[in-house]
Amino acid sequence: MMAMFRSFVSATQLRQHHHQHQLPSGATAAGHGESIESQFSCPICLEVYHKPVSIASCAHTFCGECLQPCLQVTSPLCPLCRMPFDPKKVDKSSNVEKQLSSYKAPCRGCSKKVTLVKMRSHISSCSKVQEQMANCPKFVPVVPTSQPIPSNIPNRSTFVCPYCGARNLDQQELVKHSMENHRNDNNKVVCPICSAMPWGDPSYKSSNFLQHLLHRHKFSYDTFVDYSIDEEAALQAALALSLSES
Repeated sequence: MMAMFRSFVSATQLRQHHHQHQLPSGATAAGHGESIESQFSCPICLEVYHKPVSIASCAHTFCGECLQPCLQVTSPLCPLCRMPFDPKKVDKSSNVEKQLSSYKAPCRGCSKKVTLVKMRSHISSCSKVQEQMANCPKFVPVVPTSQPIPSNIPNRSTFVCPYCGARNLDQQELVKHSMENHRNDNNKVVCPICSAMPWGDPSYKSSNFLQHLLHRHKFSYDTFVDYSIDEEAALQAALALSLSES
């Protein structure tokens, strides 16, 4: 979150500076080489913008692909400021694209000056960057354990598309996949997210699965649900919490 905030502040400052001191097309931002890349980075993927788009109401800019999951819900919120916005008022950011073609920055691996619009492709082929990534510390569990993982615990992280059987889709990917590939499919299907929950009915078929996804699964149950307790205990815990906060 702090990285996203710093990226947004830097981008805002750069845009203000750019309006005051326009650089000619193709010019290098002298004196700003080491920070220019971060100033033109998407707050979601933290890479240089790719096909940038801007939300009209708050003017925040993201990669077009990064913003796509937000456009799949009924009432989208800006990923940066959390303000509601109209998905029909998200436009291609021509101004940012022009700046990406104008400014250069040094590659964080080989230090070669590269136009921002070509930075992603350069990094993917830069041997020094790949070497740095290979040397990054590997994730190690905080508390190693030899306990076997129980096989009877349902998988509540990834799901199978009930239409075509596509596997390993997390909740957002399932929504995106269904919207892109099964928007006109009217078959009644079982929601794989609901059926994986303790209260789920594996035989219940939604009459409109896409609307069910968009309205019922805007958030992840993991944020709110303790799967280790039953429904009655969960209700009592919720009541106790509400009384303590009032």
